[in-house]
Amino acid sequence: MERGLFELASRRRFLGVSLAGTTAAFLRSVIPYARFMPLGYVPVALAEAEPDTLLADKPGLRLLNDRPLNAETPAHLLDDLVTPAARLFVRNNGLVPEVTDPAGWTLQVHGESCRKPTRFTVEELIGRFEHHTYQLQLECGGNGRAEFRPRASGNQWTTGAVGCPEWTGVRLADVLRACGIRDDAKYVAYRSRDLHLSGDADKDPISRGVPLAKALEAESLLAFRMNGAPIPAVHGAPLRMVCGGWPGSVSGKWVSEILVRDRVHDGAKMTGSSYRVPCQPVEAGVSVPDKNMCIINSMPVKSLITSPQSGGASGRRLAVAGHAWAGDLAVQRMEVSIDFGTTWQPAELDPPANRLAWQRWRTTVQFPQPGYFEVWARATDTLGRSQPMLVPGWNPKGYLNNATHRIAVQVA
Repeated sequence: MERGLFELASRRRFLGVSLAGTTAAFLRSVIPYARFMPLGYVPVALAEAEPDTLLADKPGLRLLNDRPLNAETPAHLLDDLVTPAARLFVRNNGLVPEVTDPAGWTLQVHGESCRKPTRFTVEELIGRFEHHTYQLQLECGGNGRAEFRPRASGNQWTTGAVGCPEWTGVRLADVLRACGIRDDAKYVAYRSRDLHLSGDADKDPISRGVPLAKALEAESLLAFRMNGAPIPAVHGAPLRMVCGGWPGSVSGKWVSEILVRDRVHDGAKMTGSSYRVPCQPVEAGVSVPDKNMCIINSMPVKSLITSPQSGGASGRRLAVAGHAWAGDLAVQRMEVSIDFGTTWQPAELDPPANRLAWQRWRTTVQFPQPGYFEVWARATDTLGRSQPMLVPGWNPKGYLNNATHRIAVQVA
């Protein structure tokens, strides 16, 4: 027997979520595929909140924290193939530095495994090294954290800590080779000029890095332009690292130093449990010793429905579209479901603009009758790994949630 949404909501409470806004439109609807819903599943219409619009130059973004500034983008505002600056999420760890002389900004390349430590101005980097432009996907390692239960500490990102702008810069590899890489080099890390929240200039808010092989990839950049314009201050002007496909935290902003290390980097938020997950699956809610935590490298396969906006009305046919990505890999298959994952239909999938860019997908779904439906999206990478239908294995910091994205639809 089909169940009304109000009855379902009364049986499956979702703490902290109001029944206002888009949910109200569905309170008296039937759910045609209710018999397929996973036990304990909360319908999307009950789990969505209205966006905040508190960022003057980023209208529509949801403000999660103002010190440091953190804001995410609702999925329907991420429909552009190339993410505009106004719609790129913000993830800061410290305070945005004031840059009075961008041209005079300096980058020092040094470290235990650097043969010829060198200091460059931005103008010298621009003038000396070849420029390259790539569309590169960045995603916060904690994107999707809000879905974990028990709740994980940190910014409660839903789906919008992701974007894929176009970046222009010089290859990190070219700069490193010009400075000389010793045979014992293992890691390449950054230090930046953002200010620690304590105000202590001797403390780094964050200083992370990547293995040498990732730093030497053709797409790893020291970028000075985004979407053909100077990088906005909040996104790292005048110089930042961009290492697409890995947690956004390795793509340091306001970079002033590059360190060529003979060991795994041990800077701020590289040790302990920061940007690490249990090396082996653990029971939800348990405490995991730091020695049993492994550093996050390539991000998992994931997708996003960017059109239409969740909570809207539809006729029996609905065009659906979005993006999919898979860390260091590519996406080879895209599918959608309207019956809570019982059956799936293929979607058309475009190739990426270049390696490490997200991929556009699209399809049309046919609803069998009026009522409340959900469209779920599932991507599969080139190794055959698909998104899980629900939240994957719990971890203490709430990283790497790549569960299927889903939107709510009211079919008239």
